[in-house]
Amino acid sequence: MIRALYDWTLAWAAHPRAIWVLAVVSFVESSVFPIPPDILLIPMILAAPSRAWLIAGVCTVASVAGGLLGYAIGYFAWEVLGEPILTALGKADSFEGFRQRYNEWGAWAVLIAGVTPFPYKVITILSGATELSLSVFVLASVIARGLRFFLVAALLWQFGLPVRDFIERRLGLVFTAFIFTLLGAFVLLRYL
Repeated sequence: MIRALYDWTLAWAAHPRAIWVLAVVSFVESSVFPIPPDILLIPMILAAPSRAWLIAGVCTVASVAGGLLGYAIGYFAWEVLGEPILTALGKADSFEGFRQRYNEWGAWAVLIAGVTPFPYKVITILSGATELSLSVFVLASVIARGLRFFLVAALLWQFGLPVRDFIERRLGLVFTAFIFTLLGAFVLLRYL
């Protein structure tokens, strides 16, 4: 099923209204859709490198807007869906401690999920459920999603087709290594 959904999404990259399809995929991927917008973003930029920044911008704005939907799902559905599950598992009491820790480090969680292969939708919903500051959530989302999509656009604009394989196979790993290096540097500076 996922492969069929992937192929269907990829087929839309050549459609005359691809930019609108990219916006929709970017929006729903941030809260429910399992396929990342990169599968549309990459072929669209390769087909029209002069529009790379517009394509990355649409992807970023739609993704952050979709992230707000994910936040709303977590915020408004927590009492109905999440809380009863934790209560049934006997973990309802520990959620408050988790909420406090998450809100302390939530900006980092959003940044990390926004640029790495970790499903961003999980963090958008969790941010709403824990009531992470909306302004912190939006700012971290704009930075993370913008960094991710504009870096892909810049690489494709500069290097074109030869970098496609690298992006599709290894960019998530590079982003993950970058985030861990950045976090390690902050931890190191804190203890110096």
